[in-house]
Amino acid sequence: MPDVMSSSRLVGVGVGPGDPELVTVKGVNALRAADVVVVPVMDTGEVGRAEATVVHYVPQEKILRVVFALNERSDRSRREAAWDAAGERVAELLRTHGSVAFATIGDPNVYSTFTYLAHTIGELVPDVVVETVPGITAMQDLAARSGAVLTEGTEPLTLVPVTAGAAVLKDALAGPGTVVAYKFGRQAAEVAEALRETGRIEDAVWGSALGLDGESIRSAAELDGAALPYLSTLIAPARRDGSRGGKL
Repeated sequence: MPDVMSSSRLVGVGVGPGDPELVTVKGVNALRAADVVVVPVMDTGEVGRAEATVVHYVPQEKILRVVFALNERSDRSRREAAWDAAGERVAELLRTHGSVAFATIGDPNVYSTFTYLAHTIGELVPDVVVETVPGITAMQDLAARSGAVLTEGTEPLTLVPVTAGAAVLKDALAGPGTVVAYKFGRQAAEVAEALRETGRIEDAVWGSALGLDGESIRSAAELDGAALPYLSTLIAPARRDGSRGGKL
């Protein structure tokens, strides 16, 4: 058994939006170096997107599913209990292994479950070393696949989780820069309305299941109010006049 107080290490590894080829070399090395790779799931029988990516680089027997209340927003007590249980499980792993990697889709420092896990582990195993390995985000992948330019010159970039409400998105769209919306699938109708009201629907693009078999990338003008996959991503580029370097 390792000396937990001096050697335990928890590493949050961003594994990108789903395409296994978008895991960085550093991310692959971190996954392979860990004794155990934890992947978050909502149910132990589920193969989540993180696991589906990780399995390309590490053997299945090294991967451990840990249940998190990933989409629980209405019942705080249930969410807190789930986080506590998941934290206890990972703390137990850290007491018996030298290093544990936590694979998260996207980046571990951008709207990631890893943030909550690291906070919990910091209280349960105070001397553990916590590190992160950055990952490619869905907005970067969607920009590359759709040809949308995220920023030019002095343009700001605003990232909004639509779980905060469509009103927050509308406020962002009223501004001058590019707006990216995450997790907007269940509020697709409200998002389309906000885009139309702010005159930004024609240039906007949305995508889901990027790099996977069910990939869908379409113009936001095609949004018809039907619900989309939860992890859909939207890019509404800044208003531009078409000149080169116009925002410098």
